[in-house]
Amino acid sequence: MKVVQFLVVLLALASSVAFAYDPSPLQDFCVAINDTKTGGIYGVFVNGKFCKDPKLAYADDFFYRGLGAGDTANPLGSKVTAVTVNEILGLNTLGISLARIDFAPKGLNPPHTHPRGTEILVVLEGTLYVGFVASNQNDNRLFTKVLNKGDVFVFPIGLIHFQQNVGYGNAVAIAALSSQNPGVITIANAVFGSKPPISDDVLAKAFQVDVKIIDYLQKQFWYNNS
Repeated sequence: MKVVQFLVVLLALASSVAFAYDPSPLQDFCVAINDTKTGGIYGVFVNGKFCKDPKLAYADDFFYRGLGAGDTANPLGSKVTAVTVNEILGLNTLGISLARIDFAPKGLNPPHTHPRGTEILVVLEGTLYVGFVASNQNDNRLFTKVLNKGDVFVFPIGLIHFQQNVGYGNAVAIAALSSQNPGVITIANAVFGSKPPISDDVLAKAFQVDVKIIDYLQKQFWYNNS
């Protein structure tokens, strides 16, 4: 009997430990409200998306038609076509998504991060120069590789990374990400194209350059390829 009681207590403790943590965020932020009745005015969201009754699910909830080539006729020469929970509702709570990345010759998917997902990329066509930068803790080491058709590379969650087409023709890659909504922060866009803009004094001191250089950069059009 004592053994049974011990096992029950052990299971209870294990359960309390298992549930005593905050779930990983599935969007940039989720501001709490005290009165859910205001939902009709402001909108109520959960960490992720609400779930429909499983009995009402059907095949199209898990389907996306035609992951075709993206338009690379833009300043970056690249186009990211994401397939996240916003495109396939059945991805909700499954912790995975993907993206197709098309590159014109010399096209660039500029330095960016995915705050909520690790990325694993496979090259379908062409040659890519890829890399990521480690955190301050690891002295901001740069890890790079030239990838050819069939090669695979991993970009750890949250780290700044990039891909550039260094071949003579077009390039295509598919990336899988470990979140239904991994998010993306393009570094140049966030730093120089934020709304409202970051103080030019702050950026000039951070980058150790003249304020005029910051003013010039903030006046540029920072294209979003995703």
